[in-house]
Amino acid sequence: MEKEIREAQEKFAELIRSEYERIEKMKAEQEITDFGKLEKIIVGVLPGDGIGPIIMEQALRVLKDLMGPELETGKLEIRVIEGMTIENRAAKLQSLPDEVLDEVLKCNVLLKGPMVTPRASDPWPNLLSANSLLRRKLELFAAVRPIRIPEKNIDWTFFRENIEGEYIWGNKGIQVNEDLAVDFKVQTRQGSERIARAAFEFARKNGKKNVTIVTKANIVKLADGNFIKAVRKVGEEYPEIEIQERLVDAMCAKMLDTEFNKGIEVIVLPNLYGDIVTDVAAEHQGGLGTASSSNLGNRYAMFEAIHGTAPYLIEHNRGAYADPCSLIRAVGMMLAHIGYGDRKELLEQALDICTVTERKKVVTTMPEDASAEEFTDYLLETIEKIRA
Repeated sequence: MEKEIREAQEKFAELIRSEYERIEKMKAEQEITDFGKLEKIIVGVLPGDGIGPIIMEQALRVLKDLMGPELETGKLEIRVIEGMTIENRAAKLQSLPDEVLDEVLKCNVLLKGPMVTPRASDPWPNLLSANSLLRRKLELFAAVRPIRIPEKNIDWTFFRENIEGEYIWGNKGIQVNEDLAVDFKVQTRQGSERIARAAFEFARKNGKKNVTIVTKANIVKLADGNFIKAVRKVGEEYPEIEIQERLVDAMCAKMLDTEFNKGIEVIVLPNLYGDIVTDVAAEHQGGLGTASSSNLGNRYAMFEAIHGTAPYLIEHNRGAYADPCSLIRAVGMMLAHIGYGDRKELLEQALDICTVTERKKVVTTMPEDASAEEFTDYLLETIEKIRA
């Protein structure tokens, strides 16, 4: 037993040392990309697995339509990056192959389709999440997900801490012996403060008056308690913005309760809670297929759909009928981030017409309804009508 304890202590000490190094790196890397000053903005495209290439094709049609002049002048460049299919990653036994990362680092922003993260029952090696590795390699610390449910008077923006929490050491737990396994939750002051600042800056710039912190601090005293302290400390610089707190289990259970969610506008959460709560919220909005996400860092940014690869649709030859709206909305978020908010507004206006008011073509993933291509045709026609 003593030998097992010593080995566990030694492994834990190594993990702690690695965090000291990461904290120093966070302190040093403060420079923020100013897209307005770039001569050329390079968009790296990672199509993904399953339905990823299908919906990416439609998203790129929308991107090329909205950014036609900039593509012609060379202000914007689209680069499709190969090598992130599950087949290639499995063959190389790398979740993020070295040559892919080299190409990614040459881009300013990424547009990413869904990618397979193997499970124990899958016919693939048990690779780490490519999504998590991309976020860590590019220091994309803020996952930003908007959720709108007009009939419930809900217009929320979630700021999920994207790197720390339970996920950063997700593959580095300690199997002490056959009876005992230990996993970890990591919280740093620097990581918590930078996601808090992103949330408060968004609130101030968009006229929001509330930031709500979601944790399980009544049970997870240190990590979640320190997260709350860090957010409240940053909040002192934004006196016009109210701060309130919710517990994660109550947030999942009662988010549609008008008394419970009163005043909520911007929500900031640690990593695991953010993953769960935003998926629940997306289901209330209309399903994961309707939601998109931006992953923001000081230097890079990545925009993606939040759903998976839809293997059921692929297996039943219905991939062509997948809903492309999630990735198309991600295009809009990307355009706003790089300085083309007017194009995002145009896209959102067209999407509202196509998915809410007119709905002449509806994607249900069934062959009797619209395909991804047919819906995108309808969307592009609607954009052209608005322009006219």
